[in-house]
Amino acid sequence: MIDFRSDTVTQPCQQMRLLMSNAQVGDDVYGDDPSVNELEHWAAVRHGFEASIFVSSGTQANLLAILSHCERGDEYLCGQNAHNYRYEAGGAAVLGSVQPQPIENEADGSLCLKKLEKAIKPDDSHFARTKLLSLENTIGGKVLSLQYLALARSFAIKHQLALHLDGARVYNAAVALNVDIKEISQHFDSMTICLSKGLGAPVGSLLLGSNAFIKKARRLRKMLGGSMRQAGILAAPGQYALTHNVSRLVEDHDNAQYLANQLDLLPGFSTQAYRVHTNIVFVDIDERLDIQSISEQLKKQGIVITPGYQGMRFVTHKDITRDGIDKLISALTSYC
Repeated sequence: MIDFRSDTVTQPCQQMRLLMSNAQVGDDVYGDDPSVNELEHWAAVRHGFEASIFVSSGTQANLLAILSHCERGDEYLCGQNAHNYRYEAGGAAVLGSVQPQPIENEADGSLCLKKLEKAIKPDDSHFARTKLLSLENTIGGKVLSLQYLALARSFAIKHQLALHLDGARVYNAAVALNVDIKEISQHFDSMTICLSKGLGAPVGSLLLGSNAFIKKARRLRKMLGGSMRQAGILAAPGQYALTHNVSRLVEDHDNAQYLANQLDLLPGFSTQAYRVHTNIVFVDIDERLDIQSISEQLKKQGIVITPGYQGMRFVTHKDITRDGIDKLISALTSYC
């Protein structure tokens, strides 16, 4: 199956499967799993934080971050298109009574600092307490610049806000900027890293922060039912992903640009309203094309897409090759 829906569909490689079968494990709730402990220690040092915690998903990592930074009746600032606002079932509000205050994302994915400043609530009993600014990198495949991150850090300090990064694809950002990951992580009080997207691990995310912050997050993870037992089976491929699968992300970015170029050659397909920044391609489809029917026909040929008209998304990843892209384009040509 050639699957363009997301980089979450990646399959663990043979080396990951071997590591999973041979991983040293223990009860992580007791702190006895050596593979989890190694991953958490290694990740904290690698990214410049005091501590980290391994969790089942990016959604859980973001939820733990928000609830660890905020209390009931607090609020966090985020983008209108932020994943932890739009796509995580309102968890912070439902489970933590933490109010989101979304701000419209700018064209480059950033948040206007002047708009953010206006959204900060006064110290008044009428209002929620603004405690946190949450950014996302990449967002919609767009990379936030290092200059913007530095400005956001200064903004957070000025307004006494914690600064969190939803780093689901933060390594795509680092590779696109051609910088070490610490050039990004240094600006944040906490950040998440998804191991099961472009990095190719089967399950898991990391949340990183100070010792006190992670201690609180660990208690909340238990409260939410997210503590795992012999989780080293999952931690081992996660560490492999971080140590072996970062540099190859450039291939995904190159393949995304190649895919965009090929789509632009097809009648009724256009990526001109967008720009490929990393591994995500957005394309507008002429409504005269029955993209739902096309999608169903492609699936019969072993090609999976998410159909749509405006801003339809294709995602490249380690299991998408140039040959796979050419097969998609060849199939689409027969429908155009």
